[in-house]
Amino acid sequence: MSVTLTRELVRLDGRATTKDEAIREAGQLLLDAGAVGPAYVEAMAERERSISTYMGSLLAIPHGTNEAKKDIRRSAVCLVRYAEAIDWGRGPVRIVVGIAGAEDEHLEILSSIASVFTDPAEVDKVLTAGTADEIQAILEANGED
Repeated sequence: MSVTLTRELVRLDGRATTKDEAIREAGQLLLDAGAVGPAYVEAMAERERSISTYMGSLLAIPHGTNEAKKDIRRSAVCLVRYAEAIDWGRGPVRIVVGIAGAEDEHLEILSSIASVFTDPAEVDKVLTAGTADEIQAILEANGED
């Protein structure tokens, strides 16, 4: 896959306490990386209002609306981990993976991330990883790269 999770886009100490704050925290990482324009972050919040990005296994994968694809400068993935679970409406979330997928790359990205989070042992590894490099290695070992 041409999109990888780089250590610069991993936050092990997310600060958000609400779903909206968490979406914006992930969106800000994508914005700071130059992957998206500011409108894409708003589109991530808009998508969440219409369709939940809660995936189960303590995971949410916020991403923008189809209309916001024009605000993606390049595909990127970020990951924010939280010490305390955030109420996502449909369940608790401790890992937020923000996605900006140019063209149809988001489908491949979603698939590779889902493969990690269907295995409880892999979820535990992500929750207990001590560094961004460890998280990157977990995802790459499961086909994210």
